Amino acid sequence: MSTNFDVIIIGSGPGGYVTAIRAAQLGLKTAVVEKSEIGGVCLNWGCIPTKALLRSAEVYTNMQHAKEYGLSAKAGFDLSAIVKRSRNIAGQLSDGVKFLMKKNKITMINGFAKLEKGTPAPAVVVEGKTYTAKHVILATGARARTIPQAGLEPDGKYIWTAKEAMVPDTMPKKILVVGSGAIGMEFASFYNAFGCAVTVVEMLDRILPAEDAEISGIAEKAFKKKGMRIMTKAQVASVNAGANNVSAEINGKAETYDRIILAIGIVGNVEDMGLEELGVEIDRSHINVDEFSRTKIPGLYAIGDVTTPPWLAHKASHEGIICIEKINGGNPHPLNASRIPGCTYCQPQIASVGMTEVQAKDSGRDIRIGRFPFIGNGKAIALGEPEGLIKTVFDAKTGELLGAHMIGTEVTELIQGYTIAQTLETTEAELMETVFPHPTLSEMMHESVLAAYDKALHI
Repeated sequence: MSTNFDVIIIGSGPGGYVTAIRAAQLGLKTAVVEKSEIGGVCLNWGCIPTKALLRSAEVYTNMQHAKEYGLSAKAGFDLSAIVKRSRNIAGQLSDGVKFLMKKNKITMINGFAKLEKGTPAPAVVVEGKTYTAKHVILATGARARTIPQAGLEPDGKYIWTAKEAMVPDTMPKKILVVGSGAIGMEFASFYNAFGCAVTVVEMLDRILPAEDAEISGIAEKAFKKKGMRIMTKAQVASVNAGANNVSAEINGKAETYDRIILAIGIVGNVEDMGLEELGVEIDRSHINVDEFSRTKIPGLYAIGDVTTPPWLAHKASHEGIICIEKINGGNPHPLNASRIPGCTYCQPQIASVGMTEVQAKDSGRDIRIGRFPFIGNGKAIALGEPEGLIKTVFDAKTGELLGAHMIGTEVTELIQGYTIAQTLETTEAELMETVFPHPTLSEMMHESVLAAYDKALHI
């Protein structure tokens, strides 16, 4: 095996493997170092397998409402089969990435990478063997944040991270989810759907705090309607595992649960790699980079969750493409973080891009807000999904689409329409003149734009 490359990428998640493929397409001799499973957390223990679990929950929920559609069905579930399906899908996609690596003649190096001083880029040492490259890209990702002082550390039995929550042996009767971001609410939805009593604890004043406040409020009502217990402005002070359960002190009161899921953010994987010795700038476990993912160390780059937010798989992939195109002498546009869509696959789904209403107001702009409810859409009613909202935020002077926020069925598929509109710098006039097919959920996107300018037709 060769030890000298044009590019060495450390990590094979959505940032790493996509960057490697593009590098190979550009004719660069490329290697990828991976200490665990190809595809990283996303394919193996994150984005993909959780969506498989949530799909099972969605189908199960629909079966319970079969009578509403003129059908009869007996709803039951096999937890081991649900988990097996999720794991098989993860394995299928990981194998697909392996195939792509082989197809593009990318060298795979197994093991934990450490960096040492070198030129023109730091040397990469894996299992005692040294590899060199003109460019080294860190795509090491992140892991779940814990709070050891409160006892919030995964023990593999009672206290889970997302990884353990994806492969339960039995369905808990009572579960506590600590953190109400995307990961927390997705697991809350999954366990709630199968009859588990779910409590969600959030230290801030509302759940899904990164989302538009109006959307967060609608989401909280929807979750409570499904039987979830939501505790905002609440904090877990301590945790103590017993013989068969775990006790958590929340706002001074002890409560007992079968399991606790930690969903309180992430920590970048930067330890034990020699980054400090090289002088890499790290801010609270995340590496500082410029608009083209360059660190201050010549030849060293970083992309994805190990760098700045938002910590999303598609952001990591896009960053990697920009980084490698720049390395190859191209002139790519820097990533515009304000145009990165975010999706939460709970029930109901939530999706957004751009500024919230509050952020737009705080920016000093004069704004116009458009809202259109799912109940006004024929397709949503036909699907039996009449609850939800599409919200748009425009600059009143220029017609610029500043942000879009959605809650309801399949909004994670709809949001890309607004993302494209922002990327193309589309104005409200162009969106109004766009023909949307009927009957579709996407018609609500059109109506929300019209509503921002007092022209909505179906409300």
